[in-house]
Amino acid sequence: MAAFRDMEEVSQGLLSLLGANRAEGQQRRLLGRHEQMVERLLETQDGAEKWLREILTAEKEVAQSLLDAKEQAHQGGVELRQLEAELQRASEEDARLKANLLYPFLRLTRELEELKEIEADLDRQEKEVDEDTTVTIPSAV
Repeated sequence: MAAFRDMEEVSQGLLSLLGANRAEGQQRRLLGRHEQMVERLLETQDGAEKWLREILTAEKEVAQSLLDAKEQAHQGGVELRQLEAELQRASEEDARLKANLLYPFLRLTRELEELKEIEADLDRQEKEVDEDTTVTIPSAV
């Protein structure tokens, strides 16, 4: 920006020197156009600097969003591993409880079958005893 101001001072100096010359009008017009170009250049530069600041701000926001998303993904992974471990423990506990419930049931079922066999055996033996002890009374003649 200092270079543009220096150019403007030089241009003003040239104008004052050429004031007496008959090309002064043309020089003034050219100097005016030159000043307009410098002003437009400065405005463009200000606009570009503003855009760059906006882009930098947007990049920072996007970078922060990306970091936040990565952190959430990491936390989700940690939570998932914890839930999987908890599910594994619950599955093992479920299997243990089922085994504890199933063993007595199987034992009782086996005992019931044995008792049914004993009962059937007793019924058979009772029938045999009844048949063996049946006394035939001879008929009185």
